Amino acid sequence: MNVSEQTKLIDALLKGTVTVTFQKVDTGEIRVMPCTLNPKVLKANNTIAVNISAGKLEVFPVWALDKNAWRSFILETVISWEVL
Repeated sequence: MNVSEQTKLIDALLKGTVTVTFQKVDTGEIRVMPCTLNPKVLKANNTIAVNISAGKLEVFPVWALDKNAWRSFILETVISWEVL
């Protein structure tokens, strides 16, 4: 994923919910994860925001809405993402 696409993904995550589809490294399973970095959602879940910059990370931390916990994915394994 190039830096421009990463920037778009970060912006979408900060604004609301994004569904990210990626392949898990350990099992090869395809995971569809609704997630966010929206500060209001993080605050409501008693957690703090993380500082993410496009082009700086290979492993991407997000708040997984289906697990109510921090999860991450590797940018290389992202198949697609869409704003909900």
